Amino acid sequence: MTTPSLWSAGRYDAVGERIAHIAGQLCDAVERRHPLRGSDVVDLGCGTGSAALVASARGARVTGVDLTPELLTIARGREGADAVTWRCADASATGLPDRGFDAAMSNMGIIFVEPGSQVPELARIVKPEGVLAFSAWVRDSDNPLFDPVVAVLGPPAAASFSPEQWGDADTVTDRLAPHFDDIELHRGLHRWQFDSMAAALRFLQEESPVHVATFRRAADQRDRLAAAFEAALQPHVDNGGAVTFGAPYVVVSATRRS
Repeated sequence: MTTPSLWSAGRYDAVGERIAHIAGQLCDAVERRHPLRGSDVVDLGCGTGSAALVASARGARVTGVDLTPELLTIARGREGADAVTWRCADASATGLPDRGFDAAMSNMGIIFVEPGSQVPELARIVKPEGVLAFSAWVRDSDNPLFDPVVAVLGPPAAASFSPEQWGDADTVTDRLAPHFDDIELHRGLHRWQFDSMAAALRFLQEESPVHVATFRRAADQRDRLAAAFEAALQPHVDNGGAVTFGAPYVVVSATRRS
């Protein structure tokens, strides 16, 4: 789920731009516990760098880590990127120093990493009394970005974890409590907005890496899959033809145990 070839499919920055507002919320969550200015911060699964750049703009010394070189190339080209140290590495095996950071952040990044290896790495690199803050999607009974895949291709193969598990409070507590205290979840609603049905389908077929990879994998059912997405999105079309729907998420924050 975290292979570079997956995240380099399509145009990830089209996704990153849409969820960039959550990066500011992550920084706010950190600053409620520890000042960013003058702190050492790591952004794991940084993608094109939105959270890293917000933290840097607030005065932190930031390291951005991502497994996909193509995304780091985009990040390095953004305004303010020269102030950030960019590192190509797995978020669960960063090679960064023990207790090297006052805060670790991730905007819809570490949720795609196997938690049995990711959580110990977080505990290793965050200083005692340091802060962890990350965002995660919440499983939703009506998900027009996922339901059509199941309808056409069937449910995904059994796996030890899924990203949406991080949106469940009990799961978060079970995973983090051995290393972190004061665990909090703040719920939000992201609004996916597209100017038209054509724009929404173009996003799915040409830009969103997970969906682009799905269309490639199901090339023989591409038309059927596109039709299923269109049917799922149709109830969310307004009178002007725009497509708008909400996707719940949480911002999780916690403090590393001394």
